[in-house]
Amino acid sequence: MLAGLAQYPAFQVFLTISISAVAVALITPLLIRFLQRREIGQQIRAEGIQEHLVKHGTPTMGGVVIILVTVLLVTAMLAFAHPAFANASAARIASYNTGIKAGITVLLCMIGCGALGFIDDYIKVAKKRSLGLGARQKIAGQVTIATATTLLAINWVGVSADIGIPLTDFVLPTSHLATTLSIGATTIVIPWLYLIFALIMIVGLSNAVNLTDGLDGLAAGTVTIVAVFFAAIAYASGSLPIALVASAIAGGCVGFLWWNCYPAKIFMGDTGSLALGGAIAGLALVTKTEILVVIIGAFLL
Repeated sequence: MLAGLAQYPAFQVFLTISISAVAVALITPLLIRFLQRREIGQQIRAEGIQEHLVKHGTPTMGGVVIILVTVLLVTAMLAFAHPAFANASAARIASYNTGIKAGITVLLCMIGCGALGFIDDYIKVAKKRSLGLGARQKIAGQVTIATATTLLAINWVGVSADIGIPLTDFVLPTSHLATTLSIGATTIVIPWLYLIFALIMIVGLSNAVNLTDGLDGLAAGTVTIVAVFFAAIAYASGSLPIALVASAIAGGCVGFLWWNCYPAKIFMGDTGSLALGGAIAGLALVTKTEILVVIIGAFLL
């Protein structure tokens, strides 16, 4: 039955959003009870805003659910609802496979940033303090993940290292200053100007969502809007795998909002906020909307 979904890509997108929302909404209360039993909760600085002190002890690290559901759901949709290519052209097959690589790249960026956030949250909980990783440690981790994501997108997915300006035909030639490395049979191109831009974008967006996650439901709500936007862009450009990734993220945020809206029963923590920020940056990278996401981020994040 799922194989027949290949004929209805729009339905795949809506189904992914729906399943993701329901799955996260159903799994999150189980995580809340698990965290409460083990007294794993948010640590609030005493010198901070007094109204936020009531949130002390609220279960955190809820972003784990969004990450897990997104990865498992996208994997299932790509595995069981793969298009029938019996009569497909070689170009269509190549395009779909490129979309799968792009989707995997976004998921890896999301997982990497989420793992970094999990370590940060774990230190806070284990040491009962409001600060986890040091600023230098966190930035170093984000730069490492951003570098790996960018090089993977360029050398594996085939993303252009030039930056297009929205609504114009003008392209910034950021691919010109590049270094080519040969490791065995593998050739790695490092476009330095684009890499620097991508690092700023990925690290910036990851931290932007993290800062937005200061009010109940704010980060999940804004990321939902941005993820739906990317799902529409990917679908319109014919890249169903990327659209499914964005849809799963949007649905997961909607399901999480049920428990994260005021008064929040659980927080996504750095685990979720860093992961979502990384995912949004990854989506901008593989859809070549780097400049556009900066504009969107200025309004929503």
